[in-house]
Amino acid sequence: MDRFYVTTPIYYVNDVPHLGTAYTTIVADALARFHRLRGSQVRFLTGTDEHGEKIEQRAKELGVAPRAFVDGASQKFREAWPHLSCTPDDFIRTTEDRHVRVVQDLWRKCRDAGAIYAGTYRGLYCVGCEAYYTEKDLVEHEGAQVCPIHRTKPQVLEEPTYFFKLSAFQDRLLAFYEKYPSFVAPETRRNEVISFVKGGLQDLSVSRTSFSWGIPVPDDDPERRTGLGRSGSDKAEKHVMYVWFDALTNYLSARGEETSVLRTTFWPPDVHLVGKDILRFHTIYWPAFLMAAGFPDEQLPKKVFVHGWLTINGQKMSKSLRNVVEPLALARELGTDVVRFYLLREINFGQDGDFSHAQLIARYNAELADSLGNLLNRNLGLVTKLRADQPTLAATAKGPLEEKLEEAARTALAGAIAGFVEVAPHKAIEAIWGLIRAGNKYVDEAAPWAEAKKGENARVDTILATTLEALRWISVLVWPVMPSVSDRMRAQLGLPALATAQGTDALALTWTPDRPTAGLTVGQPIFPKIDADGQARIFAALGVTTAPEVPAEAPKAADKKPEKKGRAPIEPAKELAYEEFARVDLRIGTVLSCERVPKSDKLLKVQVDLGEEAPRQVVAGIGKTFAPEALVGKQVVVVANLAPAKLMGLESRGMILAVRGESDADLALLSPTVARAAGSRVS
Repeated sequence: MDRFYVTTPIYYVNDVPHLGTAYTTIVADALARFHRLRGSQVRFLTGTDEHGEKIEQRAKELGVAPRAFVDGASQKFREAWPHLSCTPDDFIRTTEDRHVRVVQDLWRKCRDAGAIYAGTYRGLYCVGCEAYYTEKDLVEHEGAQVCPIHRTKPQVLEEPTYFFKLSAFQDRLLAFYEKYPSFVAPETRRNEVISFVKGGLQDLSVSRTSFSWGIPVPDDDPERRTGLGRSGSDKAEKHVMYVWFDALTNYLSARGEETSVLRTTFWPPDVHLVGKDILRFHTIYWPAFLMAAGFPDEQLPKKVFVHGWLTINGQKMSKSLRNVVEPLALARELGTDVVRFYLLREINFGQDGDFSHAQLIARYNAELADSLGNLLNRNLGLVTKLRADQPTLAATAKGPLEEKLEEAARTALAGAIAGFVEVAPHKAIEAIWGLIRAGNKYVDEAAPWAEAKKGENARVDTILATTLEALRWISVLVWPVMPSVSDRMRAQLGLPALATAQGTDALALTWTPDRPTAGLTVGQPIFPKIDADGQARIFAALGVTTAPEVPAEAPKAADKKPEKKGRAPIEPAKELAYEEFARVDLRIGTVLSCERVPKSDKLLKVQVDLGEEAPRQVVAGIGKTFAPEALVGKQVVVVANLAPAKLMGLESRGMILAVRGESDADLALLSPTVARAAGSRVS
């Protein structure tokens, strides 16, 4: 039987659950749910990282013992995830005895293999990162050399320490990356790791004596400390493990004791999900620790998938800017599944992403209310209106339209599976929404109401049964992303909630459009439309303004004197008759995907949904202003009846409208202030 072991980072308890930690946990949960659907034996691990100097300092500031502080902080993470429909199989804490035992055992294995030795460390240390830096790692900020993550000046640290011989594993790590090219994803991060390792590895300080809140170094006998220096003075000093040697081992310690079945079943991990700020720890230190402890290459983690950072409405998340997003508050206002859908849909996993409250509402209205909700509500209503007295709807009058929708369903199934396997939930969702769009188009073209007027009951039954079958497939496909929505859909469709079972592949779907009408219920819309008043109410409850707030230290607009640009006045264009203007077909489009055109810094290849059977490809010269991933999900105005043209060998079937500023790198897209259905005409 297949098994799947997925992990989040264990979250540092010096913070609280926020949008970034929620994002990683939701992705892990969606992957776990997908593999449960496939019938795999699944282990989804998360937890909290509870040792280190920052924790000791924070507890002291609050006047509490470190243990009391971490107990309360860890509980906040444990309690948060069920509110986001995240269902980890295990929640590990680094203060648990089961973890301490395994970490100390790993230390002994590395030490006995000659990979740990005693010495004295003098160098740069960032308390915020709990990490050591060299001069070349630092970046310049306000005239000082600072940590690249926290922009704070690192401490100059000198103390006795134990070192891990990281330098001895340089060649083996490079050979491992070559042997297993998928170990680090995406490719850009793999290249970054290989480049760093090729640049030379230094031995790593793996113990501290300047604080005590950590796991004690096992067997820390002064006789073993040859080379620690400061003769005699170090004998009373107690060494605790470097927090990253401690924290990374959680993935191993969660397997249980030697006799546990988990120990043999769930190793190695299939995928570690991590942020790019902890890339090196997971892709260099962690495999090196395991190599030193005797793990062969095939027993090292299979993949470390590195995702980017989130900005909020185009700004860095910051308490001082009052733009920190609380995921649980979002879930209370919009529903847990809406938050899950938006995060998984909006952000290309592996890249940086921007969280926008306005874009969340736009996606909700366009893709949940107008697309999925409309398909469900409309068709259940049609059954009630046209064939409620019919006990069974049988597809006995099939034609080309039905064949087309069935093919769309099979394409969606294959695309969703491929997306989740690739750890690309945004691609899986796009595949599913391909079927939803096809379903809405099918109903429009098949027009069961028109067939009913003609008395073509067999045809009406076929159309309704076919659409209900598409909805059945959709209810399965959306479950990893929106489990509660799946349950509600299936209840309205007269189907039981999905139940996963090991060895049973719930995604081995067969197309059987013959449906009893018993149990079908219209019910309340799952996604009621959010109008302007509703959006204002939600934003008020969340404390959100419609535009990013200006930092307090920034000069007010009224205090600024307008700059004279010296631009020549724009000459008015030649007048045209209304009939000429009316020939221009302006449509609202939703960007489905976007990528750069090779060998061009300006052109982007954009796939736009204009409410048609297939997306339009538009080649747009907006690449100097917009990153491709930032456009996915955005609504734009497209000239839909522009004659096709070829740019860099690519066909462009339309034009995306934008307002130019001072240069090609200063563009503003035209888009509706309120989301509109794809294909809506601008008039």
